[in-house]
Amino acid sequence: MTTRKKAESLTFEQSMLELEALVTKMEQGDLPLEDALQNFERGIVLARHSQQKLKDAEQKVQILTTKNGQQTLDVFEPDN
Repeated sequence: MTTRKKAESLTFEQSMLELEALVTKMEQGDLPLEDALQNFERGIVLARHSQQKLKDAEQKVQILTTKNGQQTLDVFEPDN
């Protein structure tokens, strides 16, 4: 059995790849109920992690582009 990395340690791309693999497995429809529920739960965690990564990236872009019309760089404080 492979060990799962905590979602927080995954990059956005890694998280999305794992999420896509889970969706593919679940769409096949041959998983036992317990496995399907575990995959669904993991998928929710990965989706939330990915959404947070996107939100953080969007915030960084806003920080870079909204100071007096000049592109500047400020210290970024992530929400998590």
